[in-house]
Amino acid sequence: MPDTAPRTRLATHEVTNQPAPPTDRDLLGEDTPLHEALARDAPEWVARRLAPLGREAGSERVQALGETANRHPPELRLFDRHGRRLDEVVYHPAYHELMQLAIDHGWHAVAWQEEGSGGHQAHVAALYLLTQAEPGVCCPVTMTHAALPVLRQTPAVEAHWAPGLLAWDYDPRVLPAGEKTGLTFGMAMTEKQGGSDVRANTTRAESSADGWRLTGHKWFCSAPMSDAFLTLARSDEGLSCFLVPRVTAEGERNAIELQRLKEKCGNRANASAEIEYRGARAEPVGEAGRGIATILEMVQQTRLDAATAPVGMMRQALVEAWRHVRERHAFGRALAEQPLMRVLLADMALEVEAGLVLVMRAARAFDGAARGDAAEGALARLLPTLAKYWHNKRTPGFMAEAMECLGGIGYVEETPLARLYREAPVNSIWEGSGNVICLDLLRVLGRHPEALAALQAEFAAVRGQQAELDRALALLETELAAPPASLEPRARWLAQRLAQCLQAALLLRHAPSEVAETFCRSRLGDEAGPAYGVLPADAPLPALLARIGD
Repeated sequence: MPDTAPRTRLATHEVTNQPAPPTDRDLLGEDTPLHEALARDAPEWVARRLAPLGREAGSERVQALGETANRHPPELRLFDRHGRRLDEVVYHPAYHELMQLAIDHGWHAVAWQEEGSGGHQAHVAALYLLTQAEPGVCCPVTMTHAALPVLRQTPAVEAHWAPGLLAWDYDPRVLPAGEKTGLTFGMAMTEKQGGSDVRANTTRAESSADGWRLTGHKWFCSAPMSDAFLTLARSDEGLSCFLVPRVTAEGERNAIELQRLKEKCGNRANASAEIEYRGARAEPVGEAGRGIATILEMVQQTRLDAATAPVGMMRQALVEAWRHVRERHAFGRALAEQPLMRVLLADMALEVEAGLVLVMRAARAFDGAARGDAAEGALARLLPTLAKYWHNKRTPGFMAEAMECLGGIGYVEETPLARLYREAPVNSIWEGSGNVICLDLLRVLGRHPEALAALQAEFAAVRGQQAELDRALALLETELAAPPASLEPRARWLAQRLAQCLQAALLLRHAPSEVAETFCRSRLGDEAGPAYGVLPADAPLPALLARIGD
């Protein structure tokens, strides 16, 4: 057989002091915090079912698919060669293979097919792993998963669409829903003039002899080749929710015109479009005039995924940096032996572990809510909001640090870090920017005092165990006792501190003491700072670094 290994001897020099080429990895088997979380909180079947995904997502083949899908972004085809309107998006085969990896194994459906018995924990853990293969592809997977609670609000709509949504078969063909082996869902909410203020939407819904017709535009339509879109339009009763099929039951392409694809900073494997409804056929979902309340059932699900994806991305960047610094030498020893580098990587490992424990706790709350547990249901209202805000604020800086660990090569496209850096802001912007999320936090705290009570119960379980956390909780109590009108200017501080305190409480309950104590001191103590790589002088670096994995 021919020797396909990279040449180490070039014309003028020997290639030395470089990490070995990437090899197959087991993303679950090498992730100690994830393994522990599943063993602690999830039914046994969850880890067993996730194991093949961890191996597949970490394989050289799938990692190459993620890179290829980003190097060959989707293309818009408005017309066929004879001038007939198509309004299609053409994806590279790598994108379709990644979609098959997710949907043909049921990760979009597991939360509902195993609802209340670990399904949400399985979905969140799978999304965390899939993100490390290619985060953009996770957008249509998330929206397909998140659509079911909306469909349930109208039994006839659920009966027609849910079987295809729950099917384990990725079918990209442009056909009526009844002729396909599996369906995907998208979302189209925002418009130019309103953005996050969807109450300013102007798209009109009018009843006709053959059903409802929508006319108007949408500034963002994610995954425009989906089989159906949940959207908002204004009827005589007010802003209402509608399901818009891509192809009608009669086999006609619906009147959804793609104006252009967004040329985004990152998230390049996934298509996002500006669209117009030109009398598009639609069917109402949920109560007329309560479209926002209806579609928020979807948003609550997507919000947890938008909190999970950045943690998966940080984990991928951490492992890439850790592999590099252990094999690269400078100033007489490996970078991983240099004191400053060890502190930085240990601090970054703490951030990933804290993020993971928070999203897995939120997923467990979703499963508990499905079983009718009131306290878990209250937490399910609140935790995705906290996690989405804080994890996305921590991710861009994290990616920059990971790139620095690699030096110049980290800034070029041959490593995944440049792609992850471009991807880092998207989950903060999508489905509500930081300010919008913080305002929603205040809304939840004001309207649902049981959510704050459930959160305080989580804190009560660890009071007296750690001095910095006790002081932070006391300050939080003073802040929360202030008049509601004074909280809005402090909403970002409140979201940050609630998230960090909950991360600390969860780590104290479930992580090794070295992890929990160091996290509390570095995030809540007197030396806490905004930059990564600032830990107490006596931080147990070997124990923290060992949890990154091989």
